[in-house]
Formats: sequence, structure tokens, C-alpha cells
Amino acid sequence: MYFAALLARTEDGWEASDTELDDVETLSDLADLAREASPEEDTVFVLIEQEDSWFGLVRVDGEEDPRIFVSDASAAARSAYGELLLTDELLGREPGADDGPDLDALDLDGTEDGESEEDGDDDEEGGDTAAGSVPHGPVGDGRLLDDLGVTEKELRNMDPNEALADIAAALGASDVLETVR
Repeated sequence: MYFAALLARTEDGWEASDTELDDVETLSDLADLAREASPEEDTVFVLIEQEDSWFGLVRVDGEEDPRIFVSDASAAARSAYGELLLTDELLGREPGADDGPDLDALDLDGTEDGESEEDGDDDEEGGDTAAGSVPHGPVGDGRLLDDLGVTEKELRNMDPNEALADIAAALGASDVLETVR
């Protein structure tokens, strides 16, 4: 189950609104949606979580490029909403790089050239180690909440089930976020 909300800082404090991401196709669309929530160009966060799996934050400050943090890139990559956040730049890939397997290198049994069926292409944690793969664990700007009292270490160690509530509490926005949950 997904939850997505906008949290906008205003002169009166934080305002939260539930948001639908069904019509959002790119990170640029997401940033535009966030900017619309704050006509004064104040800070806006897009908060996204998939229960028991991952959470993501997008911080938009006026017309600046969005800053992104994703708690578990490999889990988010299996989600349509997560794919919005996992840009080539965030993952350290060349724009337009194909992150899928090289189909020409596959044998008919589905293994790569020179690889036994038992070897597979998974690392010890179960992730794909092929070139261009999505890393396990957090990616992005872990310091996007530093100025608001949440350190990179705290952000990276948050439980995905509690992260958005913990972030809202640190910002003094628990009540407004809870009203849209």
C-alpha cells in the first residue's frame, strides 16, 4: 500500500495535503506538482512510502532542482512511484543507459555467458550485480533535512514504516500530516 503527501512550509507553519501520483510521469512533473503547493516558493516535500518496503523524499525549494532521498533503491525500483525518483543522475548512470540485462549475452538457459546456473547474477543480499543495476539501500541526498534538524545518519537509519511520522515529528508537522493520512 502506498501513501503520498505534500508537506509545504508556509509563514503559518506546515501544511499537508494528500496527493495522487497517478498522472505524474516524471520527476519534473512531480517537482511542478510540489511547486504548485507553495506559490510563495517556500520549501515543499513530497513524501512517498510503500508500507514495509521503502520511503522517498523529494525536496523542492522554489525553482531549484529537486533534491531526492530514497531509503532503499532496489525496493523502490520495483515500484512505479519509486521509478519516478530513481533518475539516472541519482543512480550514477549515464542518461538513457539501459539497466536491463544484455540479451545477446544470455544463453538459451537464461544464464549469462561463462556463468553457471547456480551462480546466477545475484549478490549475497539477493540483488542484481549486473552493470547498471540499482543498488541496495539508500541513495540520494541524505542531507536534505539537515537544516531542519534531521541528520543524514538519522535519515538513513529510519524504519520505512515509521520514517514519515518521524520526519513530520522532527519538523513539528505531525498533526498536519496525520490529518491527510
